[in-house]
Amino acid sequence: MKKKTKILTAVVIVIAIIAVFLGVYQAFGPKTQEGTKAYTVEVVASDGSSKTYQGKTDAEYLSGLMDELQAAGDFSYEGTTSDYGLFITAINGETADYDKDGSYWAIYVNGEYGQYGADQQPVADGDSFRFVYEASPQQ
Repeated sequence: MKKKTKILTAVVIVIAIIAVFLGVYQAFGPKTQEGTKAYTVEVVASDGSSKTYQGKTDAEYLSGLMDELQAAGDFSYEGTTSDYGLFITAINGETADYDKDGSYWAIYVNGEYGQYGADQQPVADGDSFRFVYEASPQQ
């Protein structure tokens, strides 16, 4: 009987902890903005060249904006989706292969290193996004 009580208590505690984490995420996590928003997207390639896109979107997340740009035909991206979200592997035909040379596509939001992946990064009116080809030093 004591063993069942301990297990039940442990399950209740785990559920309570999960509920607290979900509440904190809801309160402090990224917030979306509905409606039309102006944006700027800059892509900086490995050679330092850049291409800028500007416009308006109804997309709530950066990945939706990227889909719109891709549908327009002058922007392309590839990526893989995992438990951690969308991992961008190529933009405009340039592939970043972290396993090969430590390169990756970094996301900057309004001049600051992004805290979320493209599929979790909200789009707000006037946001500026930069995709920068970066390489980590290999050890």
